Amino acid sequence: MDKIIVKGPARLSGEVEISPAKNAYLPILAAILLTDKKVTLTNLPKLRDINTMLKLLEMMGVECNRDGKNVTFDASSLSSHEATYELVKTMRASIFVLGPLLSRLGKAKVSLPGGCAIGTRPIDIHLDNLEKMNVKIEMKNGFVFAETDHLTGALVKLKFPSVGATENLMMAGVFADGQTIIENAAMEPEIDDLANFLNSLGAKVSGIGTSRLVIDGVKELNGGTYQAIGDRIEAATYIIGGLMTKSEMTVKNFNPKHLFNVLENLQGMGAKLEIGDNYVKTYPSSLKGSKVITEPFPGFPTDVQAQMVALLTVVEGNSLVTENIFENRFMHVPELTRLGASIEQLGSSVFIEGGRPLTAAPVMCTDLRASAALVLAALCAYGETKIDRVYHLQRGYEDLPEKLQKLGAHVELVNE
Repeated sequence: MDKIIVKGPARLSGEVEISPAKNAYLPILAAILLTDKKVTLTNLPKLRDINTMLKLLEMMGVECNRDGKNVTFDASSLSSHEATYELVKTMRASIFVLGPLLSRLGKAKVSLPGGCAIGTRPIDIHLDNLEKMNVKIEMKNGFVFAETDHLTGALVKLKFPSVGATENLMMAGVFADGQTIIENAAMEPEIDDLANFLNSLGAKVSGIGTSRLVIDGVKELNGGTYQAIGDRIEAATYIIGGLMTKSEMTVKNFNPKHLFNVLENLQGMGAKLEIGDNYVKTYPSSLKGSKVITEPFPGFPTDVQAQMVALLTVVEGNSLVTENIFENRFMHVPELTRLGASIEQLGSSVFIEGGRPLTAAPVMCTDLRASAALVLAALCAYGETKIDRVYHLQRGYEDLPEKLQKLGAHVELVNE
């Protein structure tokens, strides 16, 4: 099984290029199902989740022609409306095919994704609002069976700004009769990217960047070429890593505006940052503790909470981090304490006594972002830290050991 070995403490320098966003490309890949014209997606990152979605598309009859990291898709021979349990259980984003399949074929059979390590993620927001668009839904034997003789535009108001539900309903609205309006829509940058991708193919999505999306139904989509936005979560991880190791380094190929809440919080802690149009440069900084609360965009992202906790263990002063999105997203806390961090969990919050020296210890990944937090902490710990179960990390961070090596860190991926 793969492990990552980190020798610390590290000092980083140079530049790191951020990959296109996994959380943008996954719904875009599902949207491939909407058109029978050829679509090319460029610079697809080498990630487990991306590969899983490619397998799912191929199982449905989509032709995927790879040219390095560019892939050309031909869904003209789409032959299946089923997303099997074997694939859905490994990646919840498989639920994204529900809306496109209903749009293209009028029916879908999608395995229920169930829970995940960081908490339950119910899909009732998806299903309840699809029913308002003239979809009949039945759940049995662990599957969602959905069928419609034609999708009808509707006014749907989400009880929570769910990213997945917003994306599924947007794709369902592309071919729906009339106009679909999504109120209280999620506003994450990845939502905007999906809308921009759909519009590049001929869809009519407006209200981009707001909580009220309007989709005017069209008859067909064209083909085209597209590249997703830079991964803001990966960028935040490296920025935090630069600050934790008191390093001068540049994180580039992403939009810093997508991280303004994180950057504002870091600057409030004393971080010295140079913020450009498509990069952030970190400088050695004396940081103090902070109070952090995760919220839907434009609030502090839950996907950066674990990395932020890691940072707060090494700064001066005390901190309080409250997790408002997922009920079980502090699984990195016991592993960070193994490295010497002082963290006490208080319900949905953790109290952190900063400034404790970290020392190497064997630790174990529990989910994607927790994995990143452990790597960052290991960069600051004295000695050799072995990190197990790094397949979690490989779901969402492309070439992380190699990127850290180029920055000067002693990081190695080994198979033991």
